[in-house]
Amino acid sequence: MTTNAAFTRRDIVALWCKSSIMNYTQYFFQKQYSRSFVVGDHHVKIAKALDDVLMGRITRLIINIAPRYGKTELAVKNLISAGLAINPASKFIHLSYSDDLALDNSEAVKDLVQSEAYQALFPDVQLKQGSGAKNKWYTTAGGGVYARAAGGQVTGFGAGQVDNEPNDAQLQDDELELEEMLALGGELFGGALIIDDPIKPDDADSEIKRERVNNRFDSTIINRVNSRNTPIIIIMQRLHENDLCGHVLANYPGEWEVLSLPCIIVEEGQSLQQGKALWEFKHNLNELLKMNDINPINFGRQYMQNPQPKEGLMYRPFKEYLNIPPAGKTYRKAYVDTADTGKDYLCSIAYVETDLGCYIQDVLYTQDPMEITEPDTARQLATYRVTDAKIESNNGGRGFARNVEAHLVTLKAFDCKVSWFHQGDNKQARIFTNSAKVNMLIHMPAGWEKMWPQFHKHITTYTKKGNNPHDDAEDCLTGIAENFGINNESNIDDSIIGMFG
Repeated sequence: MTTNAAFTRRDIVALWCKSSIMNYTQYFFQKQYSRSFVVGDHHVKIAKALDDVLMGRITRLIINIAPRYGKTELAVKNLISAGLAINPASKFIHLSYSDDLALDNSEAVKDLVQSEAYQALFPDVQLKQGSGAKNKWYTTAGGGVYARAAGGQVTGFGAGQVDNEPNDAQLQDDELELEEMLALGGELFGGALIIDDPIKPDDADSEIKRERVNNRFDSTIINRVNSRNTPIIIIMQRLHENDLCGHVLANYPGEWEVLSLPCIIVEEGQSLQQGKALWEFKHNLNELLKMNDINPINFGRQYMQNPQPKEGLMYRPFKEYLNIPPAGKTYRKAYVDTADTGKDYLCSIAYVETDLGCYIQDVLYTQDPMEITEPDTARQLATYRVTDAKIESNNGGRGFARNVEAHLVTLKAFDCKVSWFHQGDNKQARIFTNSAKVNMLIHMPAGWEKMWPQFHKHITTYTKKGNNPHDDAEDCLTGIAENFGINNESNIDDSIIGMFG
């Protein structure tokens, strides 16, 4: 290891730049544009994730953030040029939704690498003679960049280096000094496959165009890495449930580290209006809320990283509560929709009905078999002291109800009246015609998206048109709305408000 006394000022600055993407970005942004890089908290988080990529701690990374928030500057231009500074033999593939955009980014990296400021710190990074093309250029050390559109052919170039595994002693040494870590990074890091905005926002609702990108990823892109250790990074705003991020998360589960950065930071139990702007320098809270008012679908996708379909959602955002308000007489109820087929969900909702609406207390939403759901439903009814439970089913519901009653006896929940009934009306028609009533009556507990994530996903993505894969949760909410105010006089409980005040 070189002693500190041998370090020149150039060595110190070069080492400082290579020690973190944030240092690197601030230094070269000033050199390129003669002004400071305005650092937001989200930049720090992105830079930390990219540092983990350079050091081999993350090999599959998704960054979801709004446009014009610095993602390309950090995760494309600076990551590639910093990676070449660490190891001039690094090989990068960079993909975007169009050749023009990918080529512009490639040219920007090449210009930075050839700049006087860069060469002053990293003279070992030299372009190979004849590397004038934007789409493919090489360093004299064998590294380089290949840039293309994500939906096009990617051939003749591989990202990263062929397996160059560290030895056990290197991996087990937790006491490495900074310079030794960077040297180790130079051996381990050999480049990356970086996908920035693989599809245009205007194309996101086209299944043909989405599938073209997703299929290209499966058939070609994922195989363009030279090692299983070569990082793959996807940076994009969420544009659709089945965009490339949704696709890889569904089809390569457990492999991806996800950094999602919505433009309004909302704590549990808060509304958007109570949130905090991610980067005041770019957008303050009032500006963001106005954007949401103008186009909530696009805002939810591009700025909140919460993709919703444009086909027309069945429900508006639900009202949320922290405490059930005083409202006269109250009733403890439950509505249960049993699973008619193997793919259906059992949905059992315990709620409190008041003059102001129905306040959801608990949701049991599962595809488990009846031998599990029958006792679980009984425990839910007993726990929330339900006195009126309605069980809807067209297939086996009566037997389910009888078994739930038997479990209630063992739980000594004698006050719960269980009734089974056949629902003969068209389910989709009932859900559609009662949707406004559901939105008006139903109150969800604050944080319900974390309490019952699958239930939340199915409810909040259910569309008026299109093939919805499941409708059990919606059917259950519809049943609650249809039964509002029915059989209440035999189910009075004035004590419930005191429990939740």
